[in-house]
Amino acid sequence: MALLVAENLSVGYQTQNGYLHAVEGVSFSLDAGKSLGFVGESGCGKTTLGMAVMRLMPSNGLIREGRILFDGEDLLKKTDEEMRQIRWQEISMIFQAAMNALNPVHRVIDQITEAIHTHTPSHNKDEAYEQVRVLFKFVGLPEDRMRDYPHQYSGGMKQRAIIAMALACKPKLIIADEPTTALDVIVQDQILEETKSLQREFGVSIIYISHDISVVADICHDIGVMYAGQLVEYGAREEVFDNPVHPYTKALLSSYPTLTGEKSKLMPIPGEAPNLINPPFGCRFSDRCTEARVSCRSNPPVWLEITPTHKVLCHQYGKHCGE
Repeated sequence: MALLVAENLSVGYQTQNGYLHAVEGVSFSLDAGKSLGFVGESGCGKTTLGMAVMRLMPSNGLIREGRILFDGEDLLKKTDEEMRQIRWQEISMIFQAAMNALNPVHRVIDQITEAIHTHTPSHNKDEAYEQVRVLFKFVGLPEDRMRDYPHQYSGGMKQRAIIAMALACKPKLIIADEPTTALDVIVQDQILEETKSLQREFGVSIIYISHDISVVADICHDIGVMYAGQLVEYGAREEVFDNPVHPYTKALLSSYPTLTGEKSKLMPIPGEAPNLINPPFGCRFSDRCTEARVSCRSNPPVWLEITPTHKVLCHQYGKHCGE
């Protein structure tokens, strides 16, 4: 059963230069206990998508169209107070640059117990401290470091503390926005293993946002590839990685090294993403696409079904690419 469903979601920002179309027409679903990864270049709309689900848009942000159904209820119809109750208790988020998300003047344990007391006021201080102790053990942090200040933690320890905070109220869904950025590869691997453990131990659903397609492939059941505010390919992990169809997905895979031992030349993606204040009328990837035709630039692409669980937003599928 789907825990989270987004339908034709469009989100943007009002800027001095005009309205920026950050996310346009995005639809997806996430089943309970499963993980969905969104991957793409910086500025493609991944973080905006996560913030829209949390209803944490800045003052110049606007959710213009669509629905976000969580447990069958539209989050966009919730009041601010109702959303405050949902955040952390039902949906929590590991924010981008999470290593700087902890308040430097408060002990780590106090910051985590604050969320517990806010959403579970029946818990007394001892019960909240015991809950944090259990969480520290799960994420691999020493119990005797609970009362430390954030500056006394390494980068990896801060990241684990943020994961513990995200789990504090036992949410059904965690949105992880680039949770391993700026960590060395060994700590990254440890964090990713802990992310997998979340699903095994707690049955939590995860939306994983990353520019690193190899990380998403390691932990997610389904993959959504985003480009210039649009979802361009969507499907099960094996389908997207074993049979990439959209030229942008192929380009992403070609630009990352593999660990299979096979030697292959890395292929950078030429050019730049389009200006989303005045996005192209046709395919937004057409100016960078080696397979583009005149029709790609003159008409918006439509969704085409490859399998019942794999689809692509591309003019050319079945014509000269993908088949």
